[in-house]
Amino acid sequence: MIEVSIAVTLIPFAAYLLGSIPFGLLLAKLLGVADVRKAGSGNIGATNVARVVGPLAGIFTLVFDTAKGATAVWLAGRVTDESATWMMIAAFVVLLGHCFPVWLKFKGGKGVATALGVFLALCPLAAVSALVLFVLCVAYWRFVSLGSIAAAAAMPLLIYFLWAPRHAPPIIVDVGTLAIALLVIYKHDGNLQRLVEGTEPRFSFSKKKETE
Repeated sequence: MIEVSIAVTLIPFAAYLLGSIPFGLLLAKLLGVADVRKAGSGNIGATNVARVVGPLAGIFTLVFDTAKGATAVWLAGRVTDESATWMMIAAFVVLLGHCFPVWLKFKGGKGVATALGVFLALCPLAAVSALVLFVLCVAYWRFVSLGSIAAAAAMPLLIYFLWAPRHAPPIIVDVGTLAIALLVIYKHDGNLQRLVEGTEPRFSFSKKKETE
């Protein structure tokens, strides 16, 4: 019992450390790019890695960033016998780790892929629905930021209606989902300003300077 209690109290620390692993930066360095933060938009996320290093590196960054979100939630569930409270704590903290990693002076990614992983573990149907919305937005308008913001904004409603047949999610899940959505949107504040001003660049794999 004592060992279980200790493991539970370590969930936030483990989730933060897992989230803070800068896979985009590490993959870029492995593939010969000295520092992906000094090219393109300067972001360590999959979009900028794909643009600066190449599509394959971007895909791997997306997979690893998604996996760390899902892993944090899955581990919290295993340790706490599927406690919704602890799983949501792990979900939010792993995202904090990605967005504000201590190793990079708290300047991390925008959290979209990690949030996707979190919700794939919590409610796969809601996560897939948000992903479809993201793809449709990017395919039509070619703004990755707009797709990310739209998916984040829709997630609280998607979680509420798709959590389980005829069952609303626990309050902690609603609150945690809203907090995650707001954090992801907050991390896109610069993109929002550029979208309003009409200066946000459209997505492409070219290695010219962009700002997603």
